[in-house]
Amino acid sequence: MIQHIYGKYGRERAGIAATVIHYRPRSAIREVGKVMGLSEDVTSAIASTHWGSMEADIAEERVGEAGLDFADPHLRRTIALAQQMIGMPRHLSQHVGGFILTERPLIETVPVGNGAMDDRTFIEWDKDDIEELGILKIDVLALGMLTCCRKAFDLIGKHHGEPLELATVPREVPQVYDMLCKGDSLGVFQVESRAQMNMLPRLKPREFYDLVIEVAIVRPGPIQGDMVHPFLKRRQGKEPVTFPCPSPEHGPPDELERILGRTLGVPIFQEQAMKIALDAAKFTSAEANQLRKAMATFRSRGTIDLLQDKMVGRMVERGYDPDFAARCFHQIRGFGEYGFPESHAASFAHLVYVSSWIKWKYPAAFACALLNSQPMGFYAPAQIVRDAREHGVEVRGIDVNHSQWDCTLEPAGDGGVALRLGLRQVEGLRLDAATRIVAARGDTPYPSVEEVRRRSGAGVSSIERLAEADAFRSIKLDRRGALWDARALKGAPDLPLFAHADARDEGWETDVVRLPAMPMSEQVVIDYQTTRLSLKAHPMHFLRRHYGGRGFVTAGELRSLRYGRRVSLAGLVLIRQRPGSAKGVCFITLEDETGIANLVVWPDAFAAQRGVVMGARLMVVHGMVQHDEAVVHVVAAKLEDDTHMLRSLSEESMPSTLSNGDGGGSWRAKTGIHPRNVSCIPKSRDFH
Repeated sequence: MIQHIYGKYGRERAGIAATVIHYRPRSAIREVGKVMGLSEDVTSAIASTHWGSMEADIAEERVGEAGLDFADPHLRRTIALAQQMIGMPRHLSQHVGGFILTERPLIETVPVGNGAMDDRTFIEWDKDDIEELGILKIDVLALGMLTCCRKAFDLIGKHHGEPLELATVPREVPQVYDMLCKGDSLGVFQVESRAQMNMLPRLKPREFYDLVIEVAIVRPGPIQGDMVHPFLKRRQGKEPVTFPCPSPEHGPPDELERILGRTLGVPIFQEQAMKIALDAAKFTSAEANQLRKAMATFRSRGTIDLLQDKMVGRMVERGYDPDFAARCFHQIRGFGEYGFPESHAASFAHLVYVSSWIKWKYPAAFACALLNSQPMGFYAPAQIVRDAREHGVEVRGIDVNHSQWDCTLEPAGDGGVALRLGLRQVEGLRLDAATRIVAARGDTPYPSVEEVRRRSGAGVSSIERLAEADAFRSIKLDRRGALWDARALKGAPDLPLFAHADARDEGWETDVVRLPAMPMSEQVVIDYQTTRLSLKAHPMHFLRRHYGGRGFVTAGELRSLRYGRRVSLAGLVLIRQRPGSAKGVCFITLEDETGIANLVVWPDAFAAQRGVVMGARLMVVHGMVQHDEAVVHVVAAKLEDDTHMLRSLSEESMPSTLSNGDGGGSWRAKTGIHPRNVSCIPKSRDFH
């Protein structure tokens, strides 16, 4: 879409807007520390104790948690300077999809530059500059789910013979809404987060407009305005639908019914908040425009608050309930952080429904397209594969004789299709090497490791990565056998003088070597190191006897336990979130061999056990079970870091299992592990 705009209007008249990146605690301490002469390990230690990138300041206790002495005057001076830098502009970056279009060439109006990607031009002004100058700006939604849907449609057309587009997906299929009402939305656009999964069983969407509300309601605006619970109570019939109205002398009783009718008398969308300001607070056009600008400014830093007395005071003067007026304004303040207009929510709801329909009707194609579209979404490949298997999809491992670069679908024995993992899942394997291996294979399978090298010309390091990923099972070689043969290959280029003489010896053994079988627990750990997932078993499977003997329950048992029961649970940490609208509450998702468990950590518990929350990869929780309809969670009273238990699985280091949606960062506690054993899984993309 972005390149289409460049092609249609020309790079001389179309350009991507800039966006200003500001200093946050992590970046401030790293860069100020560098200037002040602190070593990189000291600045990294302090930076890694901060939650994500969004904490407001650098607290003294964070320095103590890093094992440093805050009494050191040079360190105190560095922290004070870093504190002053927070919120200041750091550099210009490119907006993800904000375009400007001009009638005259861009260079006559604004400085321009070439983007890092080919055939892209950006300007050096951000959206606020553009608005002041009255230049047209268009936001192009750069959504990974659009790519995912396109890839899924291609797979469905190829393997199921059903040509599909966004506009031709069958509408209002009841089974799709049944799936969503259960909170079964992993991988589905916009409703796969912890908060959305908890909201779905409560809101119970049964038609498209319900999805529009679902998309918009779990946002800072409605949450800060305390509009979520009133809407749910009215939707569930627990509270009558009423519409606030002014005094009879100030206006008709249905003044707001026309605005709030479709949302049961509760403002959800930005347009509704604006209409309330115009109709109920009698804002002038100039005042409404001022309010619109304040709402449109992401993290507006107080510009909305200047209008509080004016809006709330006028609504109260006209007879509106003061509490309702205050909540309306709090909602508008929330929109200054992030909120949805109704048209935006409707566009997103369309993708919610389409991705849900694909997941329901063609789960194998959906999982395959998700994996081929990474990095995107909330979850890592391991959780996508686990969810696909829970939906009856047969998942086959990476194999040098069967896998393409992308994940693919293959015929299954029952007449359906199976998901074959692609070479893209192998950590560190380059696309060019994988392409050569696939192309040289053609229709003739490789009979040996040496033949892969000979026919494809791939480097020894690439073949070793495939062997480490256990990708030679089709030629009767397990991981150790394949690695043995791969390391017999010569990494240096062949010399013509000796190539002929050595060719028959390379990769061959005069005696058959019998290698000891690798324990299954070690297999699983190396699977996670090399492919970020394992089809053999879950790491917690090997620790179940240890935790079961201590009376721990599994994630799969939580639903059957009575409300209020105290339990102990252990699992791998997938996601940690501490949204600004949650008033300091931290939400953690753990995974064991039976499923996932959702934890709620109250602010006092988080403060007391911050190191465990931020540092544990295998976490133990002691707390109380709570459940409401389809939502089950454990309210944590005590947390423990049992990461050391992962070392009992293998001599190799178990890598991080954090998913794309993790927001906590990577606090590094003192472990005493040798540097060569640090985890090797790439860092997750964080959401806040």
